Amino acid sequence: MKNQFKLFLSVAGLIGTVAACQSPAENIKLTETESAEATLSEFAAKAALGEHLVTIAGCHDCHTPRKMGPMGPELDMDRALSGHPSQQPIPDLDRKDLESKGVAATQGLTAWIGPWGVSFASNITSDATGIGNWTEEQFFTALRDGKSKGIKSNRQMLPPMPYEMFRHMTDEEIKAVFAYLKSTRPIDNVVPEPMPPLSASAQ
Repeated sequence: MKNQFKLFLSVAGLIGTVAACQSPAENIKLTETESAEATLSEFAAKAALGEHLVTIAGCHDCHTPRKMGPMGPELDMDRALSGHPSQQPIPDLDRKDLESKGVAATQGLTAWIGPWGVSFASNITSDATGIGNWTEEQFFTALRDGKSKGIKSNRQMLPPMPYEMFRHMTDEEIKAVFAYLKSTRPIDNVVPEPMPPLSASAQ
């Protein structure tokens, strides 16, 4: 009987030891899950703020093509933030006259003609043809320094991109906008390169 009791105590101790060994692992697993959920929740909140900022800052005004609706031109949200459609030519206008006298835009308001030549609204969706491969640092360089594609050695962004105003956004706001744009539906659209003014081409 004594031996059976000793065996019982040994088995009970072994079970307790195994249970004690398993608990930290389970706790770590639970902690990792909670951490992942907290990170996801934090990103969702940041992206939600970014979506709000993109909406009120007028990013759709240039980066989302328009289509004709029952009440006139309306945003084509099927192509939201995808920039100037790659296959859409600019209107057949007297560019020389426009460049010297004023500014004109395409019917979708994604291409603009002025003294700087012709500029096209960029694709800022999460696709590789948009900002899918951008780093957060590039995004800061684009909005703060107005550099094309967020590369310091690149040309300045062209009108009507108001980076002079956007550079006053806080770091948190820029990070939120970037988080949202990275979460958008990717749209494959290679936007044309800007055209120099005709006066420059003639030189």
